[in-house]
Amino acid sequence: MSPEAASPQLAILQFLTSLQSPARILVAISGGSDSTGLLLLLDEAVKAAPHLTISLCAATVDHALRAGSADEARKVAALCALLGIPHTILIWQGDKPKTGIMAAAREARYGLLAAAAESFEADLIVTGHTFDDQRETLAMRGMRTEQVSTGIADAVLFDRRVWILRPLLFSTRADIRAFLKDQGVPWIDDPSNEDIKYERVRMRRQLSADAGMEKDIGAAWEERLVLSSRGAEWLDRHFRLHGGLLGQVMPDGLRQDRAVLEYVLVRLAATFGGQPFMPGRAQMERVLAFAAGSQLGRMTAGGVVFDLRRDGLYLVRESRGILPLVLQPGEAGVWDGRFEFENRSGATIRIEAQAGQSLIPFLGFHPRDVTGIQPPRVGAVNDSTMREESPAPTDLGALDSCDIPRMKPEDRDEGGLGRGLPKGAWKRAIASAPVLSAEGNLLSEESARMVELTPYFAPFDRFLTLFDFIFANRLSAVFATAPYARLPLRSIDGKTI
Repeated sequence: MSPEAASPQLAILQFLTSLQSPARILVAISGGSDSTGLLLLLDEAVKAAPHLTISLCAATVDHALRAGSADEARKVAALCALLGIPHTILIWQGDKPKTGIMAAAREARYGLLAAAAESFEADLIVTGHTFDDQRETLAMRGMRTEQVSTGIADAVLFDRRVWILRPLLFSTRADIRAFLKDQGVPWIDDPSNEDIKYERVRMRRQLSADAGMEKDIGAAWEERLVLSSRGAEWLDRHFRLHGGLLGQVMPDGLRQDRAVLEYVLVRLAATFGGQPFMPGRAQMERVLAFAAGSQLGRMTAGGVVFDLRRDGLYLVRESRGILPLVLQPGEAGVWDGRFEFENRSGATIRIEAQAGQSLIPFLGFHPRDVTGIQPPRVGAVNDSTMREESPAPTDLGALDSCDIPRMKPEDRDEGGLGRGLPKGAWKRAIASAPVLSAEGNLLSEESARMVELTPYFAPFDRFLTLFDFIFANRLSAVFATAPYARLPLRSIDGKTI
């Protein structure tokens, strides 16, 4: 999809013809003008072009946050029934957080929609984000940083499971409402859209008073896509993974183009630190200055220890602040934002940082086989032959900036899994590794085989934008995990259209 303003009808036609077919689309509809317009536009276009072999289904998420939401969901259900479109109502159950409600609602909404897509056997989800939403997002981000933002992505992979596409992202709300009025179809106005306690509402009013505030993000999109591709090439040439725990940037990799190096290091920092958000710009500026300098030593950022040595820059999870995870039989969960575990044993297990204990129980698992590619057990070393497939962190602080003139023999572990690696760096890697126990005792190798694990990439595995897809896919190959699901669009000469 191209970042160009388009009439809603043209945008939908271009979207449908770009899809791989046959396809089943789950439309996320709240009853507001944007999502109602999306549903009707799709329904009209699909019925007019049966040769596309595309079908629709729909889902409404009732967040249960205000009176009247259940009634609104039923009205949407009635509209879908009138159109002959299968529909389901999804209710956000349980207690709601007192703070961060918008972020929590977004997380819950997409989780429910993904489950509905699975139930409907839908190939993708579409949402009614518009150019107005894009402008608001760009304006809000512009208040926080001087960097040019890419804004809302037109395609996001959720939970490695399903793609969420936004076909009306460059159509205006006014045009969508004009279409609905022509059709004689009303929409529901959510009162929260007028509540100025929300930043987006305040920004919307400001933009309404300043209609000229627009940004051309086409260049920013292109730049991010190029950086993603160049970052993937950088991983191939300049990065090594040891034991699934310790990353190594080769010396030549630190001398590459600064924009590429910054793009890569900030994402590696989030990955090794188990953080869903990238470290702050000020922190990464200090890391980049440190990595480019001649003074060898260590510093931390975002829960990652950056260890600069003559044979490159090592990255490893800081051993502090790693919380334990308890899994009941049959449960699955993500530990420290770095590993996903599934407990298929009959015991309640506790996963915590290695803390100097034996690695044997950890190395005993059989990682889950996902589409034929098995993740390595920790202890395996990913070399170049294994990569041919293809909230803000704590302040940066120097730990030890003393100059190390040359690597001494005693600084390297010449035996075992860390053979040939700096002893200190490998010890930190071991300290950050997970160990499993049940009722206070380490799991035996036999029991550990009933617990499956896969590496987890916190900045990508929940929400992966199309902008970072190429890089994330190559990173997944570095860790020998399954590739991410491909975008459900047709392609010409390997490029999506």
